[in-house]
Amino acid sequence: MDVGELLRYQPDRGTKRTRDDDPDEGKAQRKERGARNRHRDEERGAQEDDKALDKADGAPNADDDEVEPLDEVGVKKMILAFEKRSYKNQELRIKFPDNPEKFMESELDLNDIIQEMHVIATIPDLYHLLVELNAVQSLLGLLGHENSDVCIAVVDLLQELTDIDTLQESEEGAQVLIDSLVEGQVIALLVQNLERLDESVKEEADGVHNTLAIIENMTEFRPEICTEAAQQGLLQWLLKRSKAKMPFDANKLYCSEILAIILQNNDDTRELLGELDGIDVLLQQLSVFKRHDPSTAEEQEMMENLFDGLCSCLMLSSNRERFLKGEGLQLMNLMLREKKMSRCSALRVLDHAMIGPEGSDNCHKFVDILGLRTIFPLFMKSPKKMKKTGISEKEHEEHVCSILASLLRNLKAQQRTRLLSKFTENDCEKVDRLMELYFKYLDAVRVADKKIEGEKHDMVRRGEILDDELEDEFYLRRLDAGLFLLQLLCYIIAEICNSNLPQVRQRVMQILTMRGSSIKIMRHILKEYSESIGDGKSAEFRESEQKRILELLETL
Repeated sequence: MDVGELLRYQPDRGTKRTRDDDPDEGKAQRKERGARNRHRDEERGAQEDDKALDKADGAPNADDDEVEPLDEVGVKKMILAFEKRSYKNQELRIKFPDNPEKFMESELDLNDIIQEMHVIATIPDLYHLLVELNAVQSLLGLLGHENSDVCIAVVDLLQELTDIDTLQESEEGAQVLIDSLVEGQVIALLVQNLERLDESVKEEADGVHNTLAIIENMTEFRPEICTEAAQQGLLQWLLKRSKAKMPFDANKLYCSEILAIILQNNDDTRELLGELDGIDVLLQQLSVFKRHDPSTAEEQEMMENLFDGLCSCLMLSSNRERFLKGEGLQLMNLMLREKKMSRCSALRVLDHAMIGPEGSDNCHKFVDILGLRTIFPLFMKSPKKMKKTGISEKEHEEHVCSILASLLRNLKAQQRTRLLSKFTENDCEKVDRLMELYFKYLDAVRVADKKIEGEKHDMVRRGEILDDELEDEFYLRRLDAGLFLLQLLCYIIAEICNSNLPQVRQRVMQILTMRGSSIKIMRHILKEYSESIGDGKSAEFRESEQKRILELLETL
């Protein structure tokens, strides 16, 4: 994959969601929810015998204003109290399985101490005690507790303990905790718990949300967990939840976000999604937006997450075949024609589906379904209503030109002839548009180059060293100014000029002369393109692509 492709696709990991309607209140509301959980038993009225039990167990009393900040001894006492209450509840449940009245009190006590343990999330330096005293394994064991309220309380606690901001406060404590959770198969246990939660009950819906937050926290802290999470049933559950006929809510949005996260830069997960018929699931969910715009900003974000996931999956050639068989091209083509908010993302999906030699079948099918009638109007004029979707004019033009470049690279026989004939229609108007874009981005890159050269000159004068990292930064700035798009435009011009269409070549030379430019500039841009192409691809692909471009250069 060349640098431009890499830059073009970086799905947004997004921010953590709250189950409340306002996504901006994020972390603050989760903290408030944690506080509510810690004190909700106070609303039932704390009894004197509860306080006596706290004292007997050695657990700090949360209601006592005079209690000093928790230290290592306090945490140890709290963990010991938790273990005692957990064991007592387990013992009573075994002894009186058919008589809830006998073990109900112990269950409330267990829930109380789990709520009190939230205070440990404020001291990540002491997380090692949770591991050393086996509390992590005990908590994971409670994820299978018969009482879903206990499971939800554990999930809420784990969400607080793994909050990404907290983890970053103490790297050592975070590493120890995450290692222990991974060793205890936390994802598999969380997924098993998800299967039994009923989202029509608010508390259980909150439990689903907090479970997803734990997974997001862990994958953000340690991205390689994405692969394990997918293989431990999470991917299957996310696809199942996406298909569920439930009204749109914060959990549905969060599921789409987690899906996009675990698919990002992960071929194993992409392959697994394909094997689980996930491409069809994504296409089914996106088909809703073919003729209808999302009704809220949150629903729009979910749509974009699903598009991100689909684009990520199309990096894998086997998924491109599944996309083709699932009539993904037809759906994206219809989205382009309907002119709804999904149009910009549909264009992005087509770009990913057709790029490189793996996109050959999709390119031919696109012409067969009359896709040229859809793509060329978008080439001739960039849509005005793009601000709602957050896509810039440059991004739009880059995707369209990338699709045209892929078509020129991959099409053979009749389909190629149909594509080339488009450039001769209406007195070569598409060639005029091509040259208009060429000069637009040539000017933009020249401005960026001039500024960069000035900065380099100043740095050399000050005696500063221009290292590789700085050169990469300058190159990224050139790409941001439109260098990759300029390279694509030069590639397209070179292709159509070498296609035995004298009127096309004549028009290109005529415009260059009229603007006081020359073919030498294009040759220089294409040469630079050939040198940078194929980053991340096989050596064989890189060599064949460079050879193709150099052959175009010789005849240009």
